[in-house]
Amino acid sequence: MKNDAKIFVAGHQGLAGSAILAKLEECGYKNILVRTRKELELTNEEAVFSFLEKETPEYIFLAAARVGGILANNLLRADFLYENLKIQNNVIWGAYKFGVQKLLFLGSSCIYPKLSQQPIREEELLQSPLEYTNEPYAIAKIAGIKLCESLNIQYGTNFIACMPTNLFGPHDNFDLEKSHVLPAILRKIVLAKWLNESAWEMILDNLQVGDRKTAMRLLEHHGIQSNKVILWGSGTPRREFLYSSDLASACVFLMEHVNFHDLIKDQHEIKNTHLNIGYGTDVTIRELAELISRIIGFSGEIEFDSSKPDGTPQKLMDSTKITNLGWKPLVSLEEGIRKVHKLYFNSVYNGPVTSS
Repeated sequence: MKNDAKIFVAGHQGLAGSAILAKLEECGYKNILVRTRKELELTNEEAVFSFLEKETPEYIFLAAARVGGILANNLLRADFLYENLKIQNNVIWGAYKFGVQKLLFLGSSCIYPKLSQQPIREEELLQSPLEYTNEPYAIAKIAGIKLCESLNIQYGTNFIACMPTNLFGPHDNFDLEKSHVLPAILRKIVLAKWLNESAWEMILDNLQVGDRKTAMRLLEHHGIQSNKVILWGSGTPRREFLYSSDLASACVFLMEHVNFHDLIKDQHEIKNTHLNIGYGTDVTIRELAELISRIIGFSGEIEFDSSKPDGTPQKLMDSTKITNLGWKPLVSLEEGIRKVHKLYFNSVYNGPVTSS
């Protein structure tokens, strides 16, 4: 990409999109298009097509999606499937229709079967059943992969799909009802530490409530005590985490240096052309909680509620394909948590804890 290339970052306010935007600016790209949801509703085909026809971006990073943790994925199954399909279809098909040179589609590691061989290679896609709790979201992301791949085969486009592992970093979602595992655990432990220290001004500000009684009701609802934090599941599932700036560097690297034809192994049966993007090591949820506790300085107990779902037993990505192309991650899990924790104390979180 040339420095003056017109680049559209869809989803620039989210965790992945904001990191990609920052990386592009760091690399000297100056002609970057962004739109808020109020300015451009990506589920609206007419609006998306009109925008692409008028603005004629040369490159698109598609990082926009409706996302959430186990609870949100399981409760809002239809919403997650329908909205993500609409967003993807509109942007990807619009990119083909209006001659976008290259598009990068961001999926998710949840596309892989629940009992995939570890570490998970790209070839595991569609080999066995998905994890039920996030099946609709996964199906939407698989459809996005296949739409990119099929447009490349049928119409000669240059659309690449990449599958990040569990992301964390600036602009993450800390809502305990809807967030992913790392920010949810981080916020719970921070609040427990504050409660242990009777830091009520910070607690009330964080929860956005006006009195201690309401705060205590919310804290108890989410298993947050002064000497204990109760987390979902058994604590035994293993997860891999990637800091958002590392994902951004991978995405920009792919856009600058890798084309679809570079990913084809068999001209007679073109499939599994997507790329995994991960850190390379994983930890149990219990180990993650203990690491966060140590970083924050919380000495209370970590308890697990095994009546709640665990999700997939292990999700460790095999990122050999992209590392062989020349990319590698730089930010360790501990370093990344320290960065996020620092931002968190500067009030970088999304919304209050809800009581529902």
